[in-house]
Amino acid sequence: MKSPRTSVRNKGLLTAAEYETLASFRHGVRRYLQFAEANARSVGLTSQQHQALLAIKVRTAREPMSIGDLAAELLIKHHSTVELVGRLEKAGFTQRTVDVNDRRRIQVALTPLGEKVLADLSVSNLRELRLIAPAFSGLLSEMEKLSSD
Repeated sequence: MKSPRTSVRNKGLLTAAEYETLASFRHGVRRYLQFAEANARSVGLTSQQHQALLAIKVRTAREPMSIGDLAAELLIKHHSTVELVGRLEKAGFTQRTVDVNDRRRIQVALTPLGEKVLADLSVSNLRELRLIAPAFSGLLSEMEKLSSD
């Protein structure tokens, strides 16, 4: 015989505790994103521009990054990425170069100013993440318990 909880689960319904955990998790994520967005705005960047700087930093530590690579990383169209990089370049945060092996490819890298701004934002964002990490840890543990029931 199936327990009432199993039959409810099979219908795709969630328990009150599961809804509460999801709501708390989403609230925590949104709170962090709001902090990071305000942090980016404080130095004249949009959230998407900040994400672009992060993606460029991570990728170029291993290999050059093309405009197409950045578009794929940000989940946006190529032409939108060209415009985004153009705005970042105009602000002095990035620079474009032609790939020496394939002159059709445009590579993008951070400038020293872009590196500094990103470093400052990242220190602040990591500090905030460390503050909220215990709450996320507890929520993730709760989610694991709920999913194993």
